[in-house]
Amino acid sequence: MNHFGLFVRFTLREGAGEAFDALMEETTAGIRAHEPGTLVYACHKVEGAPDERIFFEIYADHAAFEEHERQPHTRHFLAERTKYVEKTEVDRLEPYTGKYPTEAEK
Repeated sequence: MNHFGLFVRFTLREGAGEAFDALMEETTAGIRAHEPGTLVYACHKVEGAPDERIFFEIYADHAAFEEHERQPHTRHFLAERTKYVEKTEVDRLEPYTGKYPTEAEK
């Protein structure tokens, strides 16, 4: 299995949730429009923790992730997020089994 993934937890600055979420709406629009190799890019609020966000990302392969990192919308997000984020924790995932979307399912 060639997929590559990330599990990211953002701890936001107090009161920054609305602005961060708006930034993510812009970013995910670019991901949907320009990244066929990004299979899953799911952003979640955490129940009971208003300043926490969880991202679950699955890419077709490591090259698709690298392409994601080069995109203007991603670069913009990475530059702007420091205004809203207090702490970032990233786990790099190496999937080995499961059910993943395919081109035919899109």
